[in-house]
Amino acid sequence: MFPNLETERLILRELTQDDAESIFKCFSNEEVTRYYGQEPFLEIQQAENLVKLFSKNFAGKRGIRWGIERKGTNDMIGTIGFNAWSPIYKRAEIGYEIHPDYWRKGYTLEAVTEIVSYGFEQMGLTRIGAVVFIENEASNKLLTKIGFQKEGILRDYMYQNGQAHDTFVYSFLQRDMEGAFSR
Repeated sequence: MFPNLETERLILRELTQDDAESIFKCFSNEEVTRYYGQEPFLEIQQAENLVKLFSKNFAGKRGIRWGIERKGTNDMIGTIGFNAWSPIYKRAEIGYEIHPDYWRKGYTLEAVTEIVSYGFEQMGLTRIGAVVFIENEASNKLLTKIGFQKEGILRDYMYQNGQAHDTFVYSFLQRDMEGAFSR
């Protein structure tokens, strides 16, 4: 069963085909995808396919992706979750995006904090990784603020608009949780 999570201002819930329009609004926005390693969506079918992929990954224990919804609304403002999930090796990589209308309001911090805790406490992860474009200052600041440790640079690791980009690689270990942030 898919785990729904709740924070002070957010509900993190399973994505459905009803969310395809909200997902399209995010993934068709060049501000959102410029550090995502994919081109902006051009048609709603791409968002529908992404919902199917997230569902398939969860069923296969390869990933889990939540829709980020503001409480008291049916407003899905982005998604967050783990990909490259390996239950055997107790690790996963975090990924997220949020529509620019909701940037700089603390929603991403709130959602990331919640799923990092969930990953360690409920999924039994010992390592959560992150791969972030070097130019993505907002994500780099957010991850270090929470307690992710920068491990190095992956050279020419991601492609955007046909061009190779270097990325930072981060990790947050279960043993780093003590005192990292309060829930």
